[in-house]
Amino acid sequence: MQPTVAQQESGTTGARVCSILALVFGAVAVLFFPIIFGPAAIILGIIGAAKGDKLGIWGIVAGVVGMIAGIALGAIVWNAQN
Repeated sequence: MQPTVAQQESGTTGARVCSILALVFGAVAVLFFPIIFGPAAIILGIIGAAKGDKLGIWGIVAGVVGMIAGIALGAIVWNAQN
């Protein structure tokens, strides 16, 4: 099936969706379940970058930074409670 003109102009491809999800998951990893959302962001960023979306690289960076920041924040909170 041929994509419509609106679909071609919007630029929403599978690679862009993976890259945007990687950015969102990287941000979410700072506060919620960094051990789950961080690697998910990294994997989605790799998929987006492999499909040719340059935003995928930023998704990988967001996943790594979000995971490290989330683990560090969790450790700080854990130590403050004990």
